[in-house]
Amino acid sequence: MIVFFGPAGAGKSVQGQILAARQNWRWLSAGQILRDTHDPEIVKTMHEGNLIPHDAITRIMGEAILKAGDIDQIILDGFPRQLEQAQWLLESKTHHGRAIGIVIVLEVPREELLRRLKIRGRVDDTPEAIDQRLAIYRQEMYPILGLFADNHVPVVHVDGVGTVGEIHDRIYAELQSRGLAA
Repeated sequence: MIVFFGPAGAGKSVQGQILAARQNWRWLSAGQILRDTHDPEIVKTMHEGNLIPHDAITRIMGEAILKAGDIDQIILDGFPRQLEQAQWLLESKTHHGRAIGIVIVLEVPREELLRRLKIRGRVDDTPEAIDQRLAIYRQEMYPILGLFADNHVPVVHVDGVGTVGEIHDRIYAELQSRGLAA
């Protein structure tokens, strides 16, 4: 598995989808999977703006990973979001048969994130809200990245500034150098 990390606006979804299309891999977006669910409790929780409970998100993601059993590589986007979920992902390898091959962290400066999110045009993408999301992202992600590093999972920070193609080339070069892409 390849796990993408980065704040909102870093380009995780775009890069994950391009990589999946190029390699015939499966891109699994936790957000999309949750939006597509028909579980009334999960839908209600999301509409209230609350986090999905650990057992529910790991069950749903575990099912999605298992469904991709015939696919060579899986790209996770938006999961794990909490330390407990990261621990589950590491420990559940025997269940779904996949180890994490690499964690790619897209690094994008705040000013660039503000520019990108302004283009995206969502009402809640104010500078204050973005700063709040960045603070939460850092609080959540750094312990997860530490856990992965402690478990000998390569964590690679990739410059997420430039054209979509330039960023993709950087990611692809990292994957090739580690034998994860042809």
